[in-house]
Order: sequence, then C-alpha cells, then structure tokens
Amino acid sequence: MTVSVALAGCTGSIGRQTVEVVTADPDRFRIDAVSVGSSVADAVQVVATTGARVLAVADEAARSTARDMLNDAGMGHVEVVDDLAPVCSEVDVVVNAVVGFAGLDITVATLAAGRRLALANKESLIAAGPVVQPLRSTPGAELIPVDSEHSALHQCLRSGTPDAGEVERLILTASGGPFRGRTLDELAQVRREDALAHPTWAMGPKITVDSSTLMNKGLEVIEAHELFAVPYDRIDVVVHPQSVVHSMVEFTDASTIAQLSMPDMRLPIAYALAWPQRGGTPFGRIDWATVGSLTFEGPDRATFRCLDLAIAAGRMGGDAPAVLSAANEVAVEAFLDGRLGWAAISDVVSRVLDAHDVAVPGTVGDVIDADRRGRIAAAAVVAQMAA
Repeated sequence: MTVSVALAGCTGSIGRQTVEVVTADPDRFRIDAVSVGSSVADAVQVVATTGARVLAVADEAARSTARDMLNDAGMGHVEVVDDLAPVCSEVDVVVNAVVGFAGLDITVATLAAGRRLALANKESLIAAGPVVQPLRSTPGAELIPVDSEHSALHQCLRSGTPDAGEVERLILTASGGPFRGRTLDELAQVRREDALAHPTWAMGPKITVDSSTLMNKGLEVIEAHELFAVPYDRIDVVVHPQSVVHSMVEFTDASTIAQLSMPDMRLPIAYALAWPQRGGTPFGRIDWATVGSLTFEGPDRATFRCLDLAIAAGRMGGDAPAVLSAANEVAVEAFLDGRLGWAAISDVVSRVLDAHDVAVPGTVGDVIDADRRGRIAAAAVVAQMAA
C-alpha cells in the first residue's frame, strides 16, 4: 500500500529532503499535495518532480503566478489553493516543514483530522503545547517527530510514550554550532555569515542561527517535554560535535540506549513516513572503520544563554514558550538583517521573558495573541537597542 503524503513547506531544507525520500522509494510513498509561501518557481518544480495534484500558495499574488506557470508547463490540471489545511484529512501523513510559528495551523489541522503528523516545525508544538496536546488523543492521530534528536528519542523508546517508571533521563545531543568553545568577548563581532556556517547540518538561516545560540537546543528540551511527558529535571543536554549520536535514553538500571547515524535528515523523515515500519533506503549509514572518536562535553551555559532561557520558559509553562519563540524569531530576524548583534539575541529574549505575565492559552486564538504580544515586545526591545 502506498503512503500518501502532504508536504507543507516544500521548498525549504526539510521539504526538499522529503521529496528525495519519497522519490527514492516511489512504490512506498507518493506526494499528493504541497504548500509554499511565495517561492512558486521552486514549488512548481516540486510538483513536476512528485506529480502532486494540489499546490497551496499562501501569497495571493504568487498564487496567480503559480497557475500561469503550471499552465505553461502543461500541468494545468494541478489544483492551486490558498491553504493546505483542508487537504490534511485526505492523506495518510502530513509533513509539517513550515518554518516558525506559521506552521501551527497545519499541526492543528492534521491532528484534528486524525492523521499522522511528521513534525519538523518545533515552534508550533512548543508555542501551542496546551492547545496541541488534547488533539493528540483524536482517534487516528499520531505525532512522529522529524527533528533528528526527537526522532532518535522516539527510536530509542520505539513507542514514543515511555514508561515513567523505567526512564531515568532523556539526553539530547547538540553539535555546539559554529561557535562552540568561543567566549562572549570573541563572539562580540561575529557576522551573519559566521553564524550561518554550521559545521555539521545544512539548514535554513533561522534554525542555523538558533543552533549557533543554542536556542534550538532549548526549544528541543521543551519539545521533548511535550512529546514524551518527561519532567524538565530529567532532560539533559550534552554537546557532541560529531553529530553521530543523535540522542539517548537512560533507564533506571543505568542502561543507556542511543540512536546513531551519520548526519542525514532523510533518515528521520523516512522514519516518520514509514512508521511503525522503517524506511528501506539506508540514509546516514555509518562506516564504523572510519567514524573515528565520538566526544561529549557539557554546554557553556554562560556564553550560550538562550539554552537556559528556553528551559526557563518551558518551566514557566502556559504561554511563556509562545512568547519566547516569538521574541526569538524577531531577534534572529534583526540579527540576519544586520540590525542586532549576535550576542544581543539572548538579551532581547531575556528582557521580553522577564516582563511577561504568564497566562494559560485555551484556544489557538490565545496562542496567536501570545505570539503577537511577544513579537511586539521584542520589536520594541530591538528598536531600543538599535537606537
């Protein structure tokens, strides 16, 4: 039986690699629908490659362009729509590869439709945990993480729902990013291109900057808490520069199970698409004769403050993670635009979080409002710091 897939965010890094996974095993997977914000030329190429029957384009002007391009390419039969969410109920798996908070609608629509969600958009779960969690009990709904670390945890546990009586700790690994081992003084003048030069992973600019600040790892701690219902004091982070061990689970008898592979996001993508089976293409195979040494060390929390800021927001609960995520997006955008220094990203997030009064969101609208307020507060802080 062929697994039908909807791919939200088809032109980004995860989207492109999902296409590679599907085209590598066309008898097992097919992509029926894809979405894009405004990069319609790339999206039309994805449609041509995959044979998708639906293309959702968020930008209205780009939507008209997409129709013209499809007609010109002899693909006028492809339906062009404004939103992928209604299509989520028509496929077996939805891959949410949308960057940032904009991915929330797809997460909600997929789980509410009782479908499997292959989640690469960590912000939607982190920001909207109180709203998303009840949807996971929808009959048929499944949430399989695509982040390499959470996929590793899921693989170590296999059920995705650990027995709290057996699991001692979840251990997330971090590459350390491009600035591992450098001090705050050494990082005072880093440039955009420095932060985007990740030593291990090829990712989009926002998530690459998050990796450089360790905000990405802090968000992953929140995500691990939400995914596996493990308390924060039993989730640890270790720096592992080789990125071969993707995460570990330590059990109460001190036995530790780890998931290892060479860095290749196609492996966790294929795992999520094939669940509860495994993919058939050997992405990330290790040559054990040449892999070399694997090293581990604690994170530098004084230099990379975003790690503990994210964990603090997670412990605060309610809408604090939504505000944190929003503030971080604004600060990272300001850094990428040259309006803010790298070291100031954590300052913006810290000031916004310190001023926030936590509330518990009950609806998606509440989460959207928290995101809005976090962005406004962060923009004000950025303006003050840039003045």
